[in-house]
Amino acid sequence: MKKIEAVVRHFKLEEVKDALMEVGVQGMTVTEVRGFGRQKGQKEQYRGAEYTVDFLPKVKMEVVVAEDQVKTVVETIVRTARTGQIGDGKIFVTDLDEIVRIRTGESGSEAI
Repeated sequence: MKKIEAVVRHFKLEEVKDALMEVGVQGMTVTEVRGFGRQKGQKEQYRGAEYTVDFLPKVKMEVVVAEDQVKTVVETIVRTARTGQIGDGKIFVTDLDEIVRIRTGESGSEAI
């Protein structure tokens, strides 16, 4: 089992969600986050004074999938979240040792 975390632009959330549901992802967690990478923020003006916004708003999506779905899910996220501009986001794939569904006590792949 793998956990896939994707940090993407806000306006891409619905498109990515719909595409993931089409490839069989059954659930996800979405969190509003702020951060920066190479984009390094942006300059804005307020009442004539220029200031830098270091942390840009993004959305972090988390999905848990079986090992054989990882490539499809990652490719789907890349295809739908990409704009070609700096700041499109990142995808992190990590191993999961255990999953337990609280309601039923199921564990492992049955809990996905």
